[in-house]
Amino acid sequence: MVVDDEALVRSGFQLILGASEDIEVVATASGADAVDTVRRERPGVVLLDIRMPDVDGLTVLRELRTMPDPPVVAMLTTFDADEYILTALNGGAAGFLLKDTEPEQLPHLVRTLAAGGVVLSPKASRTLLHSHPGTETVVDEDAARVRLLTARERDVLVLVAEGLSNADIGARIHLGAGTVKDHVSAILTKLRVAGRVQAALLAQRAGLLDEHPRPEVGR
Repeated sequence: MVVDDEALVRSGFQLILGASEDIEVVATASGADAVDTVRRERPGVVLLDIRMPDVDGLTVLRELRTMPDPPVVAMLTTFDADEYILTALNGGAAGFLLKDTEPEQLPHLVRTLAAGGVVLSPKASRTLLHSHPGTETVVDEDAARVRLLTARERDVLVLVAEGLSNADIGARIHLGAGTVKDHVSAILTKLRVAGRVQAALLAQRAGLLDEHPRPEVGR
């Protein structure tokens, strides 16, 4: 489901995503109709505009998160650095993407979200993290927590930050899905975060993605 105040954006996303055989756009809506439409249509993934004049995306996100079995929500924005994005991610959004994302990438991003992965625009997330107040203090604290992870947990965290689902991580480094799930649970506990997005952002703030080589298959 696509939620945006601009009809052109809604129809454009619907056209692009609907062309994929494995993706069905069950509805589009403006902010005012978003929650009721989600309750009625029960989409698995919602692409939600973060800035809308009638009801802003953060309000919609908060309401969706109170639903039983809420959909996966990714925020849409036109800005490389939107001050509301960190609030949305901390509020339970599974990621964010820019509205000018290449059309051929959109179906892949939706599949990633549906599979439990994380979708973060690298350019925008770096800008947000470096401009966030108190970053230097946060980096020190985060780096200390990352050092609590084992080498394998760091490998898994890097792949979580790349947006991979548990199944994709297992295929990449030859681990069973259950083992990956256990690693992810241990990572969230050690880092004291509530979800994969917060873990990915913490890894970025701690510099793990810059210093840690991409895990090799079979390592």
